[in-house]
Amino acid sequence: MYFNKVDICGINTSKLKTLTDEQKDELLKKCANGDSAARNELIDGNLRLVLSVIQKFGGRGEDADDLFQIGCVGLIKAIDNFDISVGVKFSTYAVPMIIGEIRRYLRDNNMLRISRGIRDVAYKALSANETLTRKTGREPTVAEIAAEIGEDEASVAQALEAIIAPVSLYDPVYNDGGDSIYLMDQISDNSCTDEVWLENIALNDAMKKLNEREKSIIAMRFYNGKTQMEISDEIGISQAQVSRIEKGALDRIKKQM
Repeated sequence: MYFNKVDICGINTSKLKTLTDEQKDELLKKCANGDSAARNELIDGNLRLVLSVIQKFGGRGEDADDLFQIGCVGLIKAIDNFDISVGVKFSTYAVPMIIGEIRRYLRDNNMLRISRGIRDVAYKALSANETLTRKTGREPTVAEIAAEIGEDEASVAQALEAIIAPVSLYDPVYNDGGDSIYLMDQISDNSCTDEVWLENIALNDAMKKLNEREKSIIAMRFYNGKTQMEISDEIGISQAQVSRIEKGALDRIKKQM
């Protein structure tokens, strides 16, 4: 894929700087006080983050240099608007900003200029398709999708045909060695706001700080729906131990968030 070439916008990607979390925190504090040199160093030190995001936008026929420049605009906006008092990692805040900037560019650069109304119907249809597939174990018909979202069949068919290169709502657009970030926020849905999405990212960050046993118990309890007794039988410890580990893990997650 062309994103793997060494030079993007005249920059040798193999020589991009990498900042530690401590360096980022220090530079962010200086930047908040108006230090332009620190701002420039932050931009240079986070270009790898931009590169990792744009690699997920392949197959669209867009020029890598253009996407990289647009991603850098999102990075700069993230640096200028980041609040160091919030207590989240900079990448947690910056990634959605970079993705949003690229999405706006792709939307505005779309030659077909699909209307927002048609696009919203299409994304609702894609969401309904995912939901119905999980429920029924098969691909739903257009009529079933239309009934699910309260639209007429013709409108749904037209909206789905209008989308260029439809993607799954669960296609990852960014991965930093842990949980992926997906395209779910493209749905026009008041229950999936940017605030909710950032809160979920903060939850994922907090989960990463748990040890393996705590992660396993939390996953089985809240993602797989198992009881404490079922977990105790599966991993070979008492139900009281499971309860104690679960409570401790939840307390640590709350403090991290």
